Parts: sequence; structure tokens; C-alpha cells
Amino acid sequence: MSPVSRARKKSSQPASPSVNGLFKDVLRDFSAVAAEPGPFDVELLASEVIGQWAEADPEDRLGLELIAFAQRKITPGAAALLAALKVLAETGEERAAAAEALAVVLGRGIPEPEWAGEIGQVTVGECWRTGDVYGDESSLLCVFSRGEATLGLLALLDFTEGGRVRDLVVIEEPHEVLAEMRGQAEEDRDLVVLDKVEPADAHRLLAEGIAATDALSEPEVGEDYARFHAVALTWCRCLPEPSATEAVAAWSPVRRTEAVDRFLAESNLSDPESGREIARLLVEHGCRTEPADPLRVGPEKLARFLESLLDGETELEDEDAVAPVVLAWAAWGARRAELSDAAAAALVEDVTEYLAEYLADDEDDEDFSDYLDGTESAEEVLAVVARRRFAVPETAAVIGDEELTDLDPGDPEQRRLLVIGAHPEYHESLAAEEFDGTDGLRLALETSVVDHLWDDEPPEVWEAAQRLTARGLAREAVLDQLVTVLESQLTETEEEDRLDYDLDGYREALREA
Repeated sequence: MSPVSRARKKSSQPASPSVNGLFKDVLRDFSAVAAEPGPFDVELLASEVIGQWAEADPEDRLGLELIAFAQRKITPGAAALLAALKVLAETGEERAAAAEALAVVLGRGIPEPEWAGEIGQVTVGECWRTGDVYGDESSLLCVFSRGEATLGLLALLDFTEGGRVRDLVVIEEPHEVLAEMRGQAEEDRDLVVLDKVEPADAHRLLAEGIAATDALSEPEVGEDYARFHAVALTWCRCLPEPSATEAVAAWSPVRRTEAVDRFLAESNLSDPESGREIARLLVEHGCRTEPADPLRVGPEKLARFLESLLDGETELEDEDAVAPVVLAWAAWGARRAELSDAAAAALVEDVTEYLAEYLADDEDDEDFSDYLDGTESAEEVLAVVARRRFAVPETAAVIGDEELTDLDPGDPEQRRLLVIGAHPEYHESLAAEEFDGTDGLRLALETSVVDHLWDDEPPEVWEAAQRLTARGLAREAVLDQLVTVLESQLTETEEEDRLDYDLDGYREALREA
């Protein structure tokens, strides 16, 4: 949630260790706002107070205890607190108790705060939502005003978990935040979208998202979620009635199987049937987490899928199928959603990194040391491994009758043997006294492309490989295209039987691939 820097500043936390000490500090804070009336300030202070006992044991009933404590006081601070809780308290029991306690305090001669009738009454302004083009997450901004004062409520929505709210922030300058959202969408049109939202739809997204989060026993939320929870619910009540949620029919086993069959038929997997198990799990994950659109793909959604495989509850028959199938699923989903080439490539790049992390965390604890030289930073390791594993997926080869194991992909000569081993169709020609020139050139060019990928030089080779993968091409087809690009740039040199290539032309051709 990028605009957190403009969030309302948190009031100083009470230092008193006892419950009574906490209650006294709360009344002292409300005495201060009662002296300088401002309904927004009262609402935010009340929301923060309520948020302080969000993680307390419900049996402690701190809210009701605070209300009873205030009822025994004859102070403007007590009247201010109770007038606020009468509207903002999150349970009907607490709101009713606050109303009764307020009547008792007012009956002792304390005047009702002049702003009491304005609490919870705000005018609804525009609502906007910005998010990634995949539909994984979005930030919903709702603008509320009272007189000349305007605030914004910003909610982070996570659609990989049913659209639940992960954080809530109250913004002091919503117009500046909206300008940032517009600027981000303008600068990164391929990956960011910005839409105006009908207030009724905003109400539905907020209400359903907060309810989904509150239903979890231990939700992962931002540090401001509890602090602004009560005021968010209060302002939500000023929005139009939430739009109706369309009924979603659960996918039948037949429909799930049809989706798997369609994916396998439309993807370029070298062994489609080996990917059926993973594809089935992907469909089931989508039906469970996003029943309205089970086949939608996004970086975070696929990351959550990989996390679900690591929880130990799923025993896979073919672990080696995970990476190629998930990458093919990402590319297939990108085509279904008609994502731009840039968005599809970014998706495949992110998923490739997640796969490297998944494989590294797998219980088999696969060793990636062959793909690293020790100079990489911790942040670079996953990306380097993903790129080099694409270039050299195996470290063993069979050439003719000879079986070569534990080859070092970091050694250029042994890397060449791995390239040759991947092409048994050339082995007979290799063994002949006069090696076929066409076959030799093809292997030499692929070896060069693999070297370029390994060294990430020029970087356009890996960028092109990811774009081609995002379009649904299998690794072998991607290498064929990269070899064709390199071959188109070959030029003869003065040395006999030696070819070179135009680097600038090669890089430009890769950018267009």
C-alpha cells in the first residue's frame, strides 16, 4: 500500500501498565479532543482505542469495562468517549451499553458534546481502485468528507484469498494519493490498472473483505488494520447499500477435468500426461481460493499454490513436473486473459523466481551450487538459478554409448557436452569421420545461446526467452527461435571456416523476437 506515508499519525500510546491506568489515559485523551471539537479526530481516536483491545481475549470484555469505567465519571472526557463509542463500538452490545452510559453521565449535568450528532455521519466522495493487471491485489481508495474536511480510507485487497482486506489506512490528503495512483497507472500501463468504482461496489468490497479477514483465527494483516478497523466499518455504513454479490456455482468434477484436458491440449508440454496431476491441483487450488474465476493466473496466486505444495499435505507422484507445468499454466493463463506481451513476460519471470525458491525449499533440499559461483548476492540467487537452470536443466548426458554424470554446467566445455547430449539425433553424425557441417553449425549456435543465457550476456537473450515462454513455447522451441535469431546475424570473417555475428544487430533482433 504505497501511500502509507500519508497515513494519519498514531497518537501516543498509554504507558500505564494496569487496565485502570489505561482507562484513565483514554479519558484524558478524550478530554483533550472534547476541548477542541473535531468529529474526524474523535472518530479516529475512538477507532484507535478500540483497536488496542483487538487481540485481547474476548472473555476479558475490555470494551464493556471501559464503558462502565466512563459511566462512573462526571467529566467531559467521559461524555466524549461514550458519545464516540455509542456509534463506533463494533458490537451491538457495546453500542447499546455506551448509549445507556452516556445518558447516565449527561443526567449528572455534563453537557453532551456539540459534535455528538455528527459522529459517523460523513459525505461519500469518489471511490477508486488501482491494482495489478492480473487481479492478485488492489488498493481501494474511498473519499469521505464532513464540511471542508476530507479524509480517505485506503484498503489493500488480496484476491488470492477471496478478496480479503489485508490492511486499512486513513489518509489525510486523498487527492494526492489519487494523483499518485493515476501516475503509477500511466507510467506502467502494462502492469497497473486504475478504475473508478461505484460506491455500492466499494461497500461490497470493503464489507466482504473485512468480514473475510475477521473470520480468520490468526489473519496476517498490516500494522494499521486494527487501528482503523472501527472507523472503516463506521464510514462504510454511509456508503450506499452494497451491490449484490453474484452467485457462484461450484465447479463440478467434470468441469474441472475438462479444464485440465483443455490446458494439456493447448500447452506445449513435452509430456502432457506427466503434467496432469499438477494441472489438476492447480484447478482445485483455483476453485478453493477463487471460485468465481478458478483459472485466473497471477504471480501471487501461483506463489500461494507453490506454498500449498510445501505444507507437506500433498504427496506428488512426479516432483519434476511442477516447474514445467506451473510455467506452462502461467503462459496458458496469460493467453486466456489476453495479457500484453510485457505483462505475460513479467508473470513468467516472477513465477520462474518463485519456482526456484520452491525447489530450493523442497524437502529433497536440491543443491543449486552447480548453478552458482559464489559472487551472487542473496537477492540475486533465485533469479540466477532460474536463468541458468533454463539454459542447462540437466547435469548428466548420454552421448552414443557413453553415459556422463555429474557434469559441471559452469564449465564451458562440459556445458557443450550437455548441449550435445540433448540432441541424440546428431550423435551418429558426430561419430562419423566427417561431421556434417549443418549439424555442427546447429550445435555450435545452440551452445553459444546457452552460453549467453548462462552468462546473461547479452541480457536480451534471457529477456527474449521469457517473452517466448510467456507465449506458450516449450524450452526446446524457445531455444530454436533464439538459435534462428543468432544465425540471422552471422557474418563471414577473414579466417577460414570461421563465422562471427553482429552484436548490435543480434541484440536488436532479440528485442523484436
